[in-house]
Amino acid sequence: RPKNSVHPIYNNLIYPVDYGYLKDLHGENTDHISVYRGTLAATNVSSLVVCADILKRDIEVKLLVGCNDSEVDSILEFLNQTDFQKAVIISRGKSIPAWAGTI
Repeated sequence: RPKNSVHPIYNNLIYPVDYGYLKDLHGENTDHISVYRGTLAATNVSSLVVCADILKRDIEVKLLVGCNDSEVDSILEFLNQTDFQKAVIISRGKSIPAWAGTI
């Protein structure tokens, strides 16, 4: 779904960046992975979003690719518009914490 397009079910929700999903993934699970695509040329995953949907009784993880700080803020605002869905952003750090390097 292109940036500024209307959600197919909730016409009050406008996508702040391009939105789509990765398909043709290998594995037993047939679910897809949702992706928000920002305007940066970067192709790495800079952050991810964890969304809890109370109505669907579901939790989803969505990837953010090429999103600048403003776009990340807009995505978070977009996903937290209702009392029925709440989301948090988990940003990828540039270094590995000391505790993560121990075996």
